[in-house]
Amino acid sequence: MITDVQTRKGCRALLLMQLFSMLGYSVLYSTLVLYATQGLHLSSQYAVAFTGGFIAFNYTLHVLGGYIGGRLLSYRGLFLIGMLLQALGCLVLSHISVHTLLIGTAIFLSGCGLNVICINCMMTQLFDPHDKRRETAFLWNYSGMNFGFFMGFSVSGYFELRQDFHALFVFASFGSLISFFLTLFFWKYLGDKNTYYSLAKKKKRKIAYAMLIIIALISALTWFLAHAHASNILIAIAGVVVAFLIAFLAWKEKTIESSKKLWAFLILALSSLIFWTLYQMAPMGLTLFYVHNVSHDFLGITIPAQWTQNINTIVIVLGGPLMAAMNRRLREKGYIITLPFQFTTALLCIGLGYLLLPIGIHYANAQGISSIGWFIGTYLMQSIGELFISPIGYAMIGQLIPARIQAFAMGTWMMVTGVAATLSNYFSQKALGMTAQTNPLLTNGTFSAAFFKLALLAIVGSIIVFFLRPFLHRLIQEKRHAPTGPKM
Repeated sequence: MITDVQTRKGCRALLLMQLFSMLGYSVLYSTLVLYATQGLHLSSQYAVAFTGGFIAFNYTLHVLGGYIGGRLLSYRGLFLIGMLLQALGCLVLSHISVHTLLIGTAIFLSGCGLNVICINCMMTQLFDPHDKRRETAFLWNYSGMNFGFFMGFSVSGYFELRQDFHALFVFASFGSLISFFLTLFFWKYLGDKNTYYSLAKKKKRKIAYAMLIIIALISALTWFLAHAHASNILIAIAGVVVAFLIAFLAWKEKTIESSKKLWAFLILALSSLIFWTLYQMAPMGLTLFYVHNVSHDFLGITIPAQWTQNINTIVIVLGGPLMAAMNRRLREKGYIITLPFQFTTALLCIGLGYLLLPIGIHYANAQGISSIGWFIGTYLMQSIGELFISPIGYAMIGQLIPARIQAFAMGTWMMVTGVAATLSNYFSQKALGMTAQTNPLLTNGTFSAAFFKLALLAIVGSIIVFFLRPFLHRLIQEKRHAPTGPKM
């Protein structure tokens, strides 16, 4: 049994570490497509493909992070190394050139892609399997993470307006360094529990293997980032392989209860692919749509592209704690807020949000420029949906997955977003069209068609998950936390 004192101190430590570790990623996430087009004068198609590869690899590498962390290194040890790599990658990127774009991004990805899962696994280990406080902790942590995004997006917009990308990337390195020192300060609260690494005897050999893998990874990522098409194929294949592996593990699981929960996890993870495909349009097709096809004026203030993503962060920062409190009250009254209900709501919200974009295009002015209000409405709906699926998905791992494979499952859950990024890249390219044309009167048609199809996909997905709820409830076998009350 984990003590309350240990849990509280561990959660506070992870909240601070998460907040500062996200500064670098938020800068690259929101700025790469603009840096490539405005700073390096590369084509929109290349910028979208490169950004898509960056996001896809970031999430796909979480599976590898789940293997290294807990097996070859401790979670806290891998996180510490990751922070150093993130800082180094940002400093390399600050030297403006196409060559440093590839190398700097590869170094950054080797840190970010491997260490994000460490935060989530360290958090999971602070709670017993059926402790619903885990969900509250992940909601708070997710709120803190998005506060880090808020700072990163805000500073990114400021420097992007001045076209000072060098200073922006230098700033991004400081967040990782702060998180590095925070990890050292809170080291004693973050120890692994019952992982392969913590129980192993020959730890030095495992550490050497881990460092060799990381060095090889940087070289491989440099090549793959330069060959976006090959990267997308590789990530799609990896996603299919991991899905079959989860199915195999569910089939081979010794107990019926664990097997059912693994099948439920696989179904919910596949359904989330729709949500994340739409979500990851934000730093790619949606950013370029905003730059060329949407008015930047809001209440007399010029809003750079990065600042629009703060709509998302503000909703998450405020909504995370509010949702945690609301869920706690509902459960105290006897309501069972199930995973299928939350996934259904998330898909419906993002689908309805994307429906606003074709409407905004329909009411565009004579120059083809849409009102920023429609764009804000899309991000608001997307953010509400995110609250119902992302932190809940992290908490789902501790509820459904046996302890021995939680790191792998956490990596799988995050890899779904990587596969989704490859699909977002495809839809962004379709929305942009095959030419380099940026005139909104010529591009509004393709954007409208792409957004409508994506909205329809999400809404249909939400309907399917809704009707699968009774079946998923039987697989998940959620425990009641009050004597009476309806199941949602």
